[in-house]
Amino acid sequence: MPKLKKKMSADDEKEEEVLQEVEEEEEKEIKKEVKTEKKSIDIESWQPKTSIGKEVKAGKINDIDEILDNGLKILESEIVDVLLPNLSVDLLLVGQSKGKFGGGQRRIFRQTQKKTREGNKPKFATFAIAGNENGYVGIGYGKSKETVPAREKAIRNAKLNIMKIKRGCGSWQCGCGLAHSIPFAVQGKCGSVNIKFIPAPKGTGLRAEHECAKILKLAGVKDVWSKSSGKTATKLNMIKACIAALKQLVEMKIKEEDTKKLGIVEGALKKEEKISEEEIPAETIKEEGKEEK
Repeated sequence: MPKLKKKMSADDEKEEEVLQEVEEEEEKEIKKEVKTEKKSIDIESWQPKTSIGKEVKAGKINDIDEILDNGLKILESEIVDVLLPNLSVDLLLVGQSKGKFGGGQRRIFRQTQKKTREGNKPKFATFAIAGNENGYVGIGYGKSKETVPAREKAIRNAKLNIMKIKRGCGSWQCGCGLAHSIPFAVQGKCGSVNIKFIPAPKGTGLRAEHECAKILKLAGVKDVWSKSSGKTATKLNMIKACIAALKQLVEMKIKEEDTKKLGIVEGALKKEEKISEEEIPAETIKEEGKEEK
């Protein structure tokens, strides 16, 4: 005979509601801490353990491109903090709070439980993104028995996984030659989720899933179209597919002719390029495109 599920008593329901309220308050505090927290590292007090960290502290390496272009692996998050001081951090909504009929608000932490004789042992997982909105972005995953250590792990891993992204104007509708979009279409897959990013003309905005749009914004991409398929409700697979697509921008080799034609910039924009972007408004570019047609 199948076992009948025990109905929850009124006291148990009240306890669950109280726990949910406490968890929501904790998450709000964590969000505020992440947004307001800007660590200023004392280089003198920092004691590096790796050879790259020692060179950074000594002043031999002043640019992060020297590390990334040579394919060296970053093993200390302090290296990124020193070389990219204007880095901003954010957490992605990968979980969901418990609610009636299986529905609840989106949460930062994805909670899972392990059933044991002693009781339920919960674990919390989260994704963090670190970027300067100028060609550098990193994504990290952290998991722990408590929320704060999971957040710290995710932020640390995001800084260690920092990568330099190519930007340009690959849209046939625009042709402005500025680094406001991506230079070519890229595609990523994880599980059943398949996502494709397509270059868009200036003024389009980030037409992508909310969490993927956060990643692209911190990477410095302003205009893009996207197309996704599969079970996109599983946010972990969605984010991993987005990471796979962005890695194609890093790994793809391009000819010198195409770099000039598409206005491809790898990494941070120079001051001259920033001024040229600000001078040309999106409306004039759209008008030029209409006249050509």
